[in-house]
Amino acid sequence: MNCKSILLNLDIDGPVAPVTKAAIELAAAHQARLIGFCAAEAPLPMAYPEGGAMFVEAWQQMRTDIGTRFKEMRREFEKLVPRSIDSEWRDALETPTQALVGASRSADLLVMRAAKGASTGDAYRVAEPGSVVLQAGRPLLVLSDAGGHMPPKKIVVAWRDTREARRAVSDAVPLLRMADDVTVVTVSHAMNEAVRQSAADVVTFLARHGVRSHSELLEGNDDSEELLGFLAAADADLVVSGAYGHSRLREWAFGGVTRSLLDTAKFNRFLSS
Repeated sequence: MNCKSILLNLDIDGPVAPVTKAAIELAAAHQARLIGFCAAEAPLPMAYPEGGAMFVEAWQQMRTDIGTRFKEMRREFEKLVPRSIDSEWRDALETPTQALVGASRSADLLVMRAAKGASTGDAYRVAEPGSVVLQAGRPLLVLSDAGGHMPPKKIVVAWRDTREARRAVSDAVPLLRMADDVTVVTVSHAMNEAVRQSAADVVTFLARHGVRSHSELLEGNDDSEELLGFLAAADADLVVSGAYGHSRLREWAFGGVTRSLLDTAKFNRFLSS
């Protein structure tokens, strides 16, 4: 992936500065265009009681307030971004997840914060990272609560031999090239030659793309527990992982590792599907 355009999603009720500063560092490192983005919507009551005109008026006022907040956020974003960074601002009076998925066509990489994990709460004011990564067709960088320094220097690749993991490794190459320490971690309940060869192939693949890395093989039955424990011990800046999920009616169901990564706010997470 050539990272030439970064789409930064900002929550309407969240802080602007920490995530914007991280995105600025990333854009500067890649000489990429930075697009600041925010979407929110006010729910329209399904039914109106007597005096329903008052509810419509209140709904319109909520939408006006959202527009006012967009302007405030744009001013803060533009004040933070230096002139050396090519940038623009976009906002949308739409539900955030679908608006962000639609806007993803303009970028190589999506960046966002998710304080409450895969299920972020108010769908009218916050984009859901799980739904975004499974629908957007773009890699997603979910920043930690601290905002995270970019580009990361210590990266862990959570490897399993799947389509999603292969996609994630390929998408993350621009970030991996800038790291000082890259570890390819495989968790398996039974270590065999196929598992070892799979990890070795990833190390070789990365080397051909200018990334020096080494592999770690962890034996265990609980992939999530083993991986999160390794990440904490390694003091990693970023974890790269495939996002494993499928649509179940209108909800997204995730595999154990994906949900664990989405639900933790301690690490920066790079996800592809």
